[in-house]
Order: sequence, then C-alpha cells, then structure tokens
Amino acid sequence: MRKSSPTRTTSRPAPSYGSLHLPAQERPKRIIFLLLERFTLMAFTSACEPLRLANQIAGQKLYEWVLASENGTTATSSGLIDLKVDIGLQELGRDDIIIVCGGIDVSKATTQPILNWLRREGRRGCVLAGICTGTWTLAQAGLLDGRRATVHWEIHDAFSEDFDSVDLVKSVYVFDGNRLSAAGGTATLDLMLRMIAGDHGEAIAGTVADQLVHTAIRSENDSLRLSIPTRIGVRHPKLAQVIGRMEANIEDPISPALLATEVGMSTRQLERLFRRYLNRSPKRYYMELRLQKARSLLMQTEMSIINVALACGFASPSHFSKCYREHYQTTPYRERGTKSDGQPLREPASVLTDDLPVEFFPLDEGIEDDDLI
Repeated sequence: MRKSSPTRTTSRPAPSYGSLHLPAQERPKRIIFLLLERFTLMAFTSACEPLRLANQIAGQKLYEWVLASENGTTATSSGLIDLKVDIGLQELGRDDIIIVCGGIDVSKATTQPILNWLRREGRRGCVLAGICTGTWTLAQAGLLDGRRATVHWEIHDAFSEDFDSVDLVKSVYVFDGNRLSAAGGTATLDLMLRMIAGDHGEAIAGTVADQLVHTAIRSENDSLRLSIPTRIGVRHPKLAQVIGRMEANIEDPISPALLATEVGMSTRQLERLFRRYLNRSPKRYYMELRLQKARSLLMQTEMSIINVALACGFASPSHFSKCYREHYQTTPYRERGTKSDGQPLREPASVLTDDLPVEFFPLDEGIEDDDLI
C-alpha cells in the first residue's frame, strides 16, 4: 500500500523574491489608503499590488501601507465587499502619502469629517492622491485649486462644472507636485508604477509590470478613454476629426456645414459619411453627444435644469426637454428625481429648479433633424 505524502509545512519565497538588488532602505515609505464608502475595488487593488510586488522583487520592505476609513473599523466597496481597516481619521506622519480611494456616490461618501482630516493632513505636508472618483473629494476639500488633475471619465463633465479652479485634464494619471491623481481602474496601476520608478528606478517598475502582465506602462500623455476610432469601431480619419470637434464643442455646437468645411468636405458628403458608418445624420449624432452629457450632469451634479440645458448647447429649456424625452423616454425633471438604481429620491415637487413650473417644459411631438441644433 502506497504511503501518503506528509503535509508540507515549509514555504518557499516567490521566484522573483530579491531578483533585483537595491541598496538597503533605512525605512519604508508609508502609504495610507483612505477607503471611502462604496470605493472601487479594482482601483484599490491596482494600487496595492504594485507595492507588494516591489517589496517582493527588492527582497526588502520598500513600502508599507495602512487602510483607513471614517469609522476606523470597516469600509464597503462598490461590489459590497467589506474590508477591515487599520485606523480612523487620526494624525499621520509628515512623510506619509494619503491615497483617497473613491467609487460610487462619491459626493455622499465625502463627509465633513473626511474633508477636515484631509485639509489638516494637507497643511502638515502629506502627499495627497485621488484615484477613480477620489479626486472629487480632494477638490471638494479645496486641495486641488490651481492644480492639474484627472478623474474617472464618467464624472469628468460633472467635475469640470463643479470645480472650475482645478485644471482638469483627460490623462490616465497626473503628477502635480505633491498632488497625484489617477482616473481609476488600470490607470491607478500606471500611476503606482510611475511612483515606484521615481523612487527606485525603471528596472524595478518594469519588473513589477511584468509580474502583473502589464505589457505597456502608460505615461501622463495617454488619454483616459479609448481613441475615437476604437470607440466607434470605425477607422476613418475625417470622421474621427469631426467627432472630436463635436465632443470638444458641446456648449457651443458647430454647424454641420462648418464641420464639413473644416475637414475639406461638402455638407452632403459629410451626411453620407455619417449615414454610411454610423447610420445617423451628423445632427442626430451631435444631439446624442449633447444629451449624454446632459444626463451625466443631471445625475451627478446639483446644477439647475436650465444651467444643464445651457451647458449642453440648448437655447431654451423647452427645446431641451423635448429632445431629452424623445431620446430617453423621460423628462429631465423626472431623471433628476431618481437614482441610478431606479429608487426614487423624493416625491415630485410642483416646481422645478430656478422656480420654473413643470409646464415651462412642454413635451412636443418627435424630433425632426431640423430641431437638433
């Protein structure tokens, strides 16, 4: 009878342990992860794992990290996974780095105690970073005024409306002195690799990237969204150029005739180009872009409905309401009254923002192309 193998009690280091020789560090750099309620787990783990691997590859503790939350006990991710944290909003060392990990409903998760704590630690000299929507929290605390920053693309429009003192850019990550930001997801990984490279050299950052099967480390110059041809699934340079101009001019729409002239086409040729590749007219496509931004502003900001209409290039609230209902089968007012999970926030009121009655937003028949701009 074959004997069973004894249970193995010893453990071996990972093959990469100590694979790069670095000078002995006097003490590790300490990073505090502030986990906001409903934080995004992907962005958080994309920040933690590069630090763990840097320690493993160097064969010594280059970094250590601590988890923090407002209550000092747990934090719940957007996927409803609870994490036990180490500390609450206590005083930190001047050399510590605070990374604010945001996610869903960041404005609700950004409480006054958190804002006060961030301001205090910022005055003490801590490096402050925001990942995913965590940048919004830093901006709300006034810690990004006059600074360059980036944020998750989904709240980019709302952020730019709320914080005009911040130089918001569409980069995957941004280093601006002692203020860092990343757009979330794998952009956080690129931010951490850049930090590791700055601290200990490109070789270790590259080795960490290899361990994570991250084949190309992006720079600050890389955009946080896919290129226009990739997003629309069409590689036509003139079409991409026109769409880029549309996306950059939502508040003051450009006429199709001028867009056609800019790319050396006639209006009829531009019409045919859009019909062929996107199965809609240029006006229709432009309208959809404007309505998408309007919905984002309605759901993520406290802007009045009139101001949302103006920010998206509509000359009147009635025209805005008409186009919005045609596209989304609801009015801007009703959209503002529901959360993304479909649960009502409040009962409908008799007046709209800016004291306009509901009747001010007439609902007309279907939209014709001549209505779209």
